[in-house]
Amino acid sequence: MIRGIFIAAALAAGLSSVASAQNNVIGERQQLMKGLAQAGRAPGAMLKGEQAFDLAAVQASLKTFAETAKKAPTLFPVGSETGNETAALPKIWTDKADFEAKWAKFGADAEAAQSAVKDEASFKSTFPNVVRACGGCHEGYRAKKN
Repeated sequence: MIRGIFIAAALAAGLSSVASAQNNVIGERQQLMKGLAQAGRAPGAMLKGEQAFDLAAVQASLKTFAETAKKAPTLFPVGSETGNETAALPKIWTDKADFEAKWAKFGADAEAAQSAVKDEASFKSTFPNVVRACGGCHEGYRAKKN
């Protein structure tokens, strides 16, 4: 009887740990995505002419994009499909190769842009490609906000 209670308690603790780990990875990827959004704000305003061009700010954003693109795919393990108000769609896990390829393209585009962007003109011709690559994951892999 006592052994059964210990086994049940251990199983409950294990399940709780799994759920907690899933919520932690979901929370971590949500924070990472918020960081991407934050990094894109200033360059987005520059593209719209709402903010003066700042090469250092653009380079910092591109660096954040490239680093995030390397880390993000690891934050979608099997078992983290639901919970913690995730906007991740099931297609991430059913078409993992395409999902990871989109992250790789985004990262490669961000790294290439780091070398290509030298001034406002090169920024305006290069940065939109990076933004399109970023948005490539939103279509099909992220639930629409209501």
